[in-house]
Amino acid sequence: MSTVICLGEVLFDLLACEIGVSSEHVKSWTPLPGGAPANVACALVKMGDRSRFIGCVGEDEAGAKLAAKLASEGVDITGLQYHPTAPTRQVQVIRTAGGDRVFGGFGDIPTDKFADSQLSQVAGELFIGADFLLLGTLALAYPSSAASTWQAVEFAATHGVKIVVDINWRPTFWTSPTTAIPQIQQLLAVAHYVKFAKEEAELIYEETSPQLLQQYLPNALGIFVTDGGNELAYWLNGESGSQPAFKVAAIDTTGAGDAFVAGLIHQLGSGITSGAQIIRYAAAAGALTTQQAGAIDSQPTDAEILQFLSA
Repeated sequence: MSTVICLGEVLFDLLACEIGVSSEHVKSWTPLPGGAPANVACALVKMGDRSRFIGCVGEDEAGAKLAAKLASEGVDITGLQYHPTAPTRQVQVIRTAGGDRVFGGFGDIPTDKFADSQLSQVAGELFIGADFLLLGTLALAYPSSAASTWQAVEFAATHGVKIVVDINWRPTFWTSPTTAIPQIQQLLAVAHYVKFAKEEAELIYEETSPQLLQQYLPNALGIFVTDGGNELAYWLNGESGSQPAFKVAAIDTTGAGDAFVAGLIHQLGSGITSGAQIIRYAAAAGALTTQQAGAIDSQPTDAEILQFLSA
């Protein structure tokens, strides 16, 4: 059982009830708890680990619901902050006919005015006894949450906590997307494990081979490159390989990548050294998450993953 700190955004995905239409033609939305670091935190608990979430929500109904959801899932929310004026973030999610999702924006509120962008100083004692720190890159888009991210990196170094970064590239979140890549590269340089989507690796380094990406990631022990429903590649502790994606009929792919990351961390913390075994477990976690709508309620337990793999 590992203890994992997940820092970043928790929000409501407003999932389009109509499939295969643009946002202006959506008649109704279903609010579902989400946010990549929060999704990972919940998935880890279902796999048998301990997770602590650090983030910021508004002092509003949405924020209260998200806090209650995290707590009900078994996530430690001691590090959750509440902003008195900034609202809790909600993001529109459009679904294609094939189950893929497209982020449609935030309505009339500027991206830097939501509570998660206002995350302030984090408590160092949260890092005592932790094994991993999971970071996305969206917190780097805003001055306050970016400063908190780097503060967390310092605490991780002090307490010997391994840093895992999932790029989770979402240009909609950045006020100036053109400034994003140098900031992301700076964070990746201190990471021990990095998960890329293939298009993210191409965008940031113009390279998709985990072996070749090592030259840009001096601290990395593991590099993972996913490609949706296609084969994924990895380099882990000197071992290179690939894993075909499990072929399932996807209902909603929201949160599949987050479940994959949770599966990676869970396996890394379990003492398993086989890269192939670690990747296979993580890929199964991601595939199973696509079988229901939403990112958190659809997450599989450790027992469900193992049953899927045995079958």
